[in-house]
Amino acid sequence: MKQNKYDESGFFANYSQMPRSIGGLDAAGEWTAFRALLPELKDKRVLDLGCGFGWHCRYAREKQARSVVGVDLSENMLERARAMTNDLQIEYRRLAIEDIDFTEGEFDVVISSLALHYVEHFDSICRQIYGYLAPGGTFVLSVEHPIFTALAAQDWHYDSQGAKLHWPVDNYHLEGPRQARFLDNDVIKYHRNVSSYVNALIESGFSLTKMSELQPTDDMLASNPAWEEETRRPMFLLLAAVKQ
Repeated sequence: MKQNKYDESGFFANYSQMPRSIGGLDAAGEWTAFRALLPELKDKRVLDLGCGFGWHCRYAREKQARSVVGVDLSENMLERARAMTNDLQIEYRRLAIEDIDFTEGEFDVVISSLALHYVEHFDSICRQIYGYLAPGGTFVLSVEHPIFTALAAQDWHYDSQGAKLHWPVDNYHLEGPRQARFLDNDVIKYHRNVSSYVNALIESGFSLTKMSELQPTDDMLASNPAWEEETRRPMFLLLAAVKQ
């Protein structure tokens, strides 16, 4: 299934009001952890899958990447990305992630931020990315954590006074689509367990170099008390892998 919720006016309007949509990478809670997984970007050819407003594309060029291709299915997303970009070395293409078609060894770095949990066949995408990377190339991705996606409700269990008691996890090993509620809309996300993400990378030929479940630091908790929730259950899974 190739979803394009972001070209629905109401959904896009809601997304545009999110802190990360307004404030960019520094307003994205997982950005510090994601950035730490990135390799040296200078002179690298970068592909961003699910590029959205193009924040990661522009960051790569700030770090002197040679060229960047950003891919997204949403014309709304790409229109905003192009309006915010003044750089001939960044190219935006309207494509579903499932439809990408590049040449062997075309890129040195492939990144994807919070997009691949919308893709049904993660293993297939991994094999494609492996082929598109040059030897020694790096693949860095973030997805919603499987503990977060296991139940479609994606919400806490509350007591009678509304206090958050615990985060329910059920059907963890029952992988497949979940109809979740996001930005007041129904969206389809694909639940996979942690081992499925890791094994898909390994079986595609990658060597896993780092994994993060974004445990909040003391500084994060001090700057934003809302991070306390992330000490109780992980919301993000971040992975970095290399093509040997």
